Amino acid sequence: MEAETADGIRVADARLKKGEEELDRSLRPKVFGEYVGQKKIKESLEISIKAAQQRHDPLDHILLFGPPGLGKTTLAHIIAGSMGGGLRATSGSAIERPGDLASLITNLNDGDILFIDEIHRLGRQVEEVLYSAMEDFAIDIIIGKGPAARSLRIDTAKFTLIGATTRAGVLSSPLRDRFGSTYRLDFYEQIDIEQIVQRSADILGIKLLPEHAKLIAQASRRTPRTANRILKRVRDYAEAKNSGEIDPEIITEALSLMTIDADGLDAIDRKILDCLINRFHGKPAGISAISAAIAEEKQTLEEVYEPYL
Repeated sequence: MEAETADGIRVADARLKKGEEELDRSLRPKVFGEYVGQKKIKESLEISIKAAQQRHDPLDHILLFGPPGLGKTTLAHIIAGSMGGGLRATSGSAIERPGDLASLITNLNDGDILFIDEIHRLGRQVEEVLYSAMEDFAIDIIIGKGPAARSLRIDTAKFTLIGATTRAGVLSSPLRDRFGSTYRLDFYEQIDIEQIVQRSADILGIKLLPEHAKLIAQASRRTPRTANRILKRVRDYAEAKNSGEIDPEIITEALSLMTIDADGLDAIDRKILDCLINRFHGKPAGISAISAAIAEEKQTLEEVYEPYL
């Protein structure tokens, strides 16, 4: 049995799914004071923002990396709000041609934030447009073809690029080196996830006791998005089975329905562990071999399961 709910969402997969955007936005902290966890990153960003504002300079370009669901997009929105600029959000896969990126950049105003999620998906030609934009606040456009072609440099607004990725290692060195600040988001502490679950329950109007928040947090893989997803499923299960009343038994039953155990391991996690123990006899195994053995995509294993396990 796969670790999915009836709507087809694999709960342990913290990547944002279609149809979850509205819930994700409604639970998203708006300011640093509401943002729980990642304390050192938060403190560093607040200092950088204050210093940039005092100098009346744009914030250094920022690279955020780490497993999905840990708050990279949320931080981008908070940074934009703190700087007082607009936020233009897109993804690396949505920018197909250099002209697409040039259009985005030339429509920015001074102090704006350009947020590119999955920045590792940018094509090489598109990526090269970023180099001069990040360093000189200018882009070079080629006009014409062949021997008559010439380069035209256009000045851009003084903006800040925030790139987010789950795979920092595949970014090219020239792009990675142009970020003034790089932050790795780690899995959250148990107590932080409990606070996040309780905050989300309050926003959604769910009556949840601290001990209930603790049970949900323990099964969340220390990931806010997964915790919020489980909370929503527990609420739905309680409404269907117990007149909306949430108790430890209801939480356990809901987790069982999602094939999630008390430690947050789902059916795929257990498949991987079983494969490593019984098929590979506890010896090292490559991601391709594991992928073939359990019939699961390599990318899913690398981005969703490997970081947590």
